[in-house]
Amino acid sequence: MDKLWNPIQIGRMQLGHRLAMSPLTRSRAQADGTPGELAAEYYAQRASLGLLITEGTQPSADGQGYLNSPGIYTDAHVAGWRKISRAVHAAGGYLFIQLMHAGRMSHPANTPHGRQAVAPSAIAPDAQMYTADGMRAIPRPRALSTEEISTTIQDYRHAAALAIEAGADGVEIHAANGYLIQQFLSANANHRTDAYGGSLNKRMRFALDVVKAVTDEIGANRTGIRLSPGSALGDIDEGSDYEDLYRSLLSQLKKYDLAYLHIAHHGNDALLKDLRQIWPGTLLVNRVNRAIEDLAQDIDAGLADVAPVGRWALANPGLVQRLRDGRPLNTADPDTFYGGDAKGYTDYPA
Repeated sequence: MDKLWNPIQIGRMQLGHRLAMSPLTRSRAQADGTPGELAAEYYAQRASLGLLITEGTQPSADGQGYLNSPGIYTDAHVAGWRKISRAVHAAGGYLFIQLMHAGRMSHPANTPHGRQAVAPSAIAPDAQMYTADGMRAIPRPRALSTEEISTTIQDYRHAAALAIEAGADGVEIHAANGYLIQQFLSANANHRTDAYGGSLNKRMRFALDVVKAVTDEIGANRTGIRLSPGSALGDIDEGSDYEDLYRSLLSQLKKYDLAYLHIAHHGNDALLKDLRQIWPGTLLVNRVNRAIEDLAQDIDAGLADVAPVGRWALANPGLVQRLRDGRPLNTADPDTFYGGDAKGYTDYPA
């Protein structure tokens, strides 16, 4: 793992190693979307990972999908995130708030206004959503109008501005894992016939418009983006041309000189190699179900610059030191992943 400990410059950040914390939904925010009281302690405990990418954070009320997920669109949200950013900075880390609009992956029972979810097209995913009343089928969303698409793009811009106001070092645009931006990219979720659906270029337009709005607002060196090529999460099917879609998308994205690209990798190694060749900047690669001994595999192979970690970060506040010293790791407790109090959140031994 020698290369794992090489320093790296990412955007405005100087990092001492090639690890980072992946976004991890914890569902412990207050009912209004303000981060929970323990969130500052939770993130600060993991500051040695350097770059901390937060849990998915909705840029608007319509963007919420899950119970007790945080937001970044009100003054109360800003005040809550400011406590977190100060704690992380005091502990020597950097904070990127992940902007996640869930789109159709939502249930009205989980949102502050109880409205029908919005999406590129009025197509429900074949999936269920956890609510206060248990698991329920996700209902059909409402298709966004062209005017509403423009409003949603501005919601991302506004949320990015508030993230910087809250002291964050940047934002990660969540365009992966079956949420709104990937829904626009995907053939089975986007049946639009206007400027935002149909051809590859039209299916990419929403993602590119969001990137332009955010970078115009806070700067490209404060902006990252997460993609998950070929992922079927959220009942997504990007179509038989999905490899060409991502090659074309990266060819457009690289013009923005973003701080980083973050790929949730689902096994198409040939495509990953192609994307690495296309992408000139910093590349984060998070492999699904990666073994700890393979943590530096993609860095050693030249396929990645940074190896983000998820569950290991969740269960090990001192993960960096444990790895450096070859110490055993705590085991993550799945029963405490979502919701609850300090148990399984801030009480893992360092």
